[in-house]
Amino acid sequence: MSGLTGWWHGKSKPVKVEIYTRWSFYLFGVMELVVIGVPSLTTGHGPLGGWLFLMVCCQAALCCLLQSRALDWRLGRRERPARLVLAVAVASAEGAMVALLLRYTDVIDDSENALLLIGFPVFGLASVALGLRTHRQMMYAVLGTVGGTAAMTLVLSLPAGVVIGNVVGIALAGTGLVLTYVFSAWLLKAVWDLDAARELQSRLAVAEERLRFGRDLHDVMGRNLAVIALKSELAVQLAERGRPEAVAQMAEVQRIARESQREVRDVVRGYREADLHIELEGARGVLTAAGIDCLIEGTDGLVGEDSGKGVAGRSGLPAEVQSALGWVVREATTNVLRHGDARRCTVRLSESEENGRADADGREAVLVVENDGVPVDAITSAEPIRNGANGGSGLAGLRERLAALDGTLEARHTGQGRFRLTARVPLPAPGPDRPDHGPGPASDEVVAA
Repeated sequence: MSGLTGWWHGKSKPVKVEIYTRWSFYLFGVMELVVIGVPSLTTGHGPLGGWLFLMVCCQAALCCLLQSRALDWRLGRRERPARLVLAVAVASAEGAMVALLLRYTDVIDDSENALLLIGFPVFGLASVALGLRTHRQMMYAVLGTVGGTAAMTLVLSLPAGVVIGNVVGIALAGTGLVLTYVFSAWLLKAVWDLDAARELQSRLAVAEERLRFGRDLHDVMGRNLAVIALKSELAVQLAERGRPEAVAQMAEVQRIARESQREVRDVVRGYREADLHIELEGARGVLTAAGIDCLIEGTDGLVGEDSGKGVAGRSGLPAEVQSALGWVVREATTNVLRHGDARRCTVRLSESEENGRADADGREAVLVVENDGVPVDAITSAEPIRNGANGGSGLAGLRERLAALDGTLEARHTGQGRFRLTARVPLPAPGPDRPDHGPGPASDEVVAA
């Protein structure tokens, strides 16, 4: 069962909508067999019932095939199945003519005639509508089916009540089923278009960020490199003339080069820092999109919306602490998506009293990421996972980042298929620019998602 649910949760939302839509169409084919085919087989007409059931099966199979290929055509994956549209239309017309002839010869009664006469054209009409290009063509198809049925019943001189009942039934059922089919296909196309637009927006955002990074590097390096080139050329000319000023010019080149190196590091550092607020919102969005319930607690007053710009460093946790914890959130989110079959994930941030510290402050920021769905064979013990084969390079890298701030990282299985990642970072003493938030909730408490 876990493999089946894992397969489903591993699909993207557009793929899930497409699977649901396709199988909904196929269920209409099954409905045609149950509503029309089975009664025809059990009416007691002998071999005739078997032939009618075979006709229904053939038409239902053609309709399902047309629905599948018509959806692919509407999604731009193949050419329009024009021949298959014609084949379904002919099969539906033949089924309607057979039903009318059987009623005309009194082989079947009015109820059986209504079932066959409405069933064949209606299911065929809805499938054909998926293969038509415009709404006007669909409207003409509905009107043509209704008009053709009325004409055939009048030619066979069937009773007026039969004519009216057949026409009204085909008009109402056909219109309703056509609208259902066409709207479902339109909705599926809209979902895929929105997904493509979101992906395009992400690519444009990445391209824009690359352009911004390029402009920043150009602004930083362009002028300095030009100055270095000019001063180097001047130093060469002075050296060729034996002038002592060449040494001063090269010293100036060296100073500008070091300054440029420092400025480049400042630019790159801004791109390599993780923003805790952005990482938390990103984790919520990614996990929710993967079908995992994500609950984020305890960020009020600790995480600012503009932490990357230094605001949170004054009103919440220090900027360097937020950056380190942002990397923890990113790595934990990746592990939740990559390993196990999680259904719930809780991220809790708190500021608590630190146990065992000798200084007077003794405060620390505690980030706990806990999720379920850990495979049973992965739960070998409740001991913390250390660096090594189980820890993985990701956790080892996080420990190095936290160690630079005297922080620690603990990863452990807590039983019942749950996994907890706990990061602790000591906080500096509160100053005039960093207010004291006071102790938060205990960090060892298990968070219920």
